[in-house]
Amino acid sequence: MFQVVFNDISAAEMAALPTELQLDLLCDFEVLPEELDKADPERFGVIEREGKKLFRYRVKDYRIYFERVSEGITVHRVLHKNTFRDFLFRAALPMPSEDVELAGQRKFWELIDAGRASRRVS
Repeated sequence: MFQVVFNDISAAEMAALPTELQLDLLCDFEVLPEELDKADPERFGVIEREGKKLFRYRVKDYRIYFERVSEGITVHRVLHKNTFRDFLFRAALPMPSEDVELAGQRKFWELIDAGRASRRVS
């Protein structure tokens, strides 16, 4: 069975959004495991660190950061695009290679690791 699991942080980020926007984001978040094997750069950003892949999926003005796990997908963060634009501006990173630059940024991985740490295993 394929599951999409939101950790505590990403669930809280979703809960903070208006209900209609939550539903829009979830309806547009169409990801199948086989698509991740050959991640289309038009649909997915791929950020790698220490052999682990984190995917970015753009939905409306939001970015959903997730990883593939054995049971399906774990969503680590759901962030408004301006959050990262502001981050990139402050860090003086070039925009064309956003995923590559993010992969090298410690603060970005701290955001993701905080999400991983908050995941409850049932």
